[in-house]
Amino acid sequence: MVIPVRIGILALQGAFIEHEKMLSSLGCEAIQVRKTEHLADIDGLVIPGGESTTIGKLMNEFKLTDRIRDLAGDGLPVFGTCAGLILMAREIVDSDQPRLGLMNIVAHRNAFGRQVDSFETNLEVEGLGPDRFRAVFIRAPYIETVRNGVDVLASVGDKVVLAKEKNLLAAAFHPELTDDSRVHSLFLKEVEKFLANKKKIRAIV
Repeated sequence: MVIPVRIGILALQGAFIEHEKMLSSLGCEAIQVRKTEHLADIDGLVIPGGESTTIGKLMNEFKLTDRIRDLAGDGLPVFGTCAGLILMAREIVDSDQPRLGLMNIVAHRNAFGRQVDSFETNLEVEGLGPDRFRAVFIRAPYIETVRNGVDVLASVGDKVVLAKEKNLLAAAFHPELTDDSRVHSLFLKEVEKFLANKKKIRAIV
């Protein structure tokens, strides 16, 4: 019997149920994270879309912020979508809101406009093959500046909307709102690397 990977989904606010369904369809055990103890023994973490300021305040209130930072620093794969991208950014344009500050990027909030300006588009995504990914943007941010160590995986015009830095992946759109699981699978490849590295360390010890 193969034990499924355990992926935590920050479930303080926002679109965490949709991520849970997507990950479950890929054979993962999805764990809703609301307390620090829920972070124990997970193999990856998803930070969903929602209200980034609210999620950031709740992370601090429930003492999750520092623990997530520590886990990410130890190599735990973290995947942020929409608000999750904002929370993962080291800098946010015109904002001092609470954040994790994990990625060497500058995020621009609501950069594509308000709710009524939400849209869908087909993206060319590095690592997903020739078929484009249908991306859903809802009050979406984008990455205004990419700094050292960050790889750009997809853009809309000159706006970066998907980027990776080591074990960190951030999307300005909502891959969980489609039937296409390829972006989640891209994240799970990082989880596989993380688990393989843990096994090597255990073997050495």
